[in-house]
Amino acid sequence: MRRALLAVVVLAAAVAALAPVQASGDASGTSATGPSIDAAAWYLVGADGTVLAQQSSRRSRAIASITKVMTALVALEHARPSDVVRVSPSAAGVGGSTIFLRGGEELTVATLVRGMLIPSANDAATALAIHVGGGSVARFVSLMNAKARALGLEDTSFTNPHGLDEAGHVSSARDATLLVKHAFGKPFVRDVLSRTSFSLSGRTFETTDDLLDWPALAAGKTGHTEAAGWSQAGAAVGRGATVYGTVLGGATRERRNAALQELLRYGIASYRRIAAIDSTRVYAKAETGYGRSEVRLVAPRTLTRTVLGTKSLLERVVAPSSVELPVREGQRLGRVEVWDGDVLLASSRLVAAEAVTEPGFFGKVGWFAKRTAANLWGIFT
Repeated sequence: MRRALLAVVVLAAAVAALAPVQASGDASGTSATGPSIDAAAWYLVGADGTVLAQQSSRRSRAIASITKVMTALVALEHARPSDVVRVSPSAAGVGGSTIFLRGGEELTVATLVRGMLIPSANDAATALAIHVGGGSVARFVSLMNAKARALGLEDTSFTNPHGLDEAGHVSSARDATLLVKHAFGKPFVRDVLSRTSFSLSGRTFETTDDLLDWPALAAGKTGHTEAAGWSQAGAAVGRGATVYGTVLGGATRERRNAALQELLRYGIASYRRIAAIDSTRVYAKAETGYGRSEVRLVAPRTLTRTVLGTKSLLERVVAPSSVELPVREGQRLGRVEVWDGDVLLASSRLVAAEAVTEPGFFGKVGWFAKRTAANLWGIFT
C-alpha cells in the first residue's frame, strides 16, 4: 500500500477556537475597552513585550525612588554582593528615608542593596554610589545613564542615585516598566524586591510596598516625592503569565496602590491558558486498506500554553493519507505544530490511537475477491 503524505494547514480564527484550560488568577476589575487607572501616567506590558495598556507613557516625569532599581543594577554590575563598603559621612548625612547609617560603618554591597530597595533608604543608595563611583556620585550617575541607554530607556535622565527631586532627573512610565522588567530577570534583585522587611543592627525596617501582601505581586518598587507624586512599578504573575506595569503621579498612597493593582490585574486577565495540543482530539485519520478500519491519529499528551486572549494561532498538521499494515498502537505517523506568528508555541508527534492488524493470505484473497466482484457488478449493471 503506497504511503502518501498529506499536509493539512488550519488557521484558528481566534484563541477561543482551541480548548481552554481552567485558569488561575484574579480577573476582577477588568474592562473590555481597557483599564480605568487613577494615575497621571501608566504603562503595562507582557513578558514578550506586548503593550497591553498605556496612557501618557512617554511623558517626562519624576519617578522618585523607582530610580533605586537602576542604582541596584549598576552597583551589582560593578561590585560583588560580598564587597565591603565603608560608609562616607556624606552618605550618612543624606535625608529623607534612611536606615540611619553612620560614617565609617562597614557593610556589604548586598546589605546596602537590601536597605536601599526594601525600606527605600537614600543613605544606602548614596553609599553604594560613592563606593562604585570611586568616591564620586557623579561618576556613578554617568554609569546609570549609560545603562539606561543600553536598556533602551529613551525618556530617562538620572542626576542622582536615590530619586529625590532634582532638575533633570526624569523618566517615564514606559521606561520605569522596562527597567523593572529587566531587573526582574536578575535573581538577587528580584528576591530583594519581593521582601517585606529588612533587619540591620537589631532594627527591622518594613518595606514601602504595601502590595506585597497581594499574592499575585512578584516584586515591586515604590516611589514618592512632591514632584513624582505616589508612584510604583511592579511585576505580577497569574494565569501562567507575567506582566509588568508602572503607575506614576498617584494622588495618595492608597490610590497609588489601588491603581497599580488594577493595572496588573487587567494585564493578568488579558491572558488565558489553552490546550494548544489536545490529547483527546483526533487530528487526522489514515486509510489502511484490505477493508480494515481507519487509523485515528492523536497526540500522546496535552500541552498547555499561555497566550494573549486576542491572538490568532496557526495550526499545521502533517499526516499520512494512508499507511501500510500492520499499524502498532502508539506508532508515530505524523506531527502537529501550533504557531503564534513566527514563534513555535507547541509541537507534538501524532501517533496511532489503536492497532490495526494485517490480514493473512486468505484474508487478502477474500478482500480482493469481494472487490473484484463489486467492480464486475458495477460494469454489468
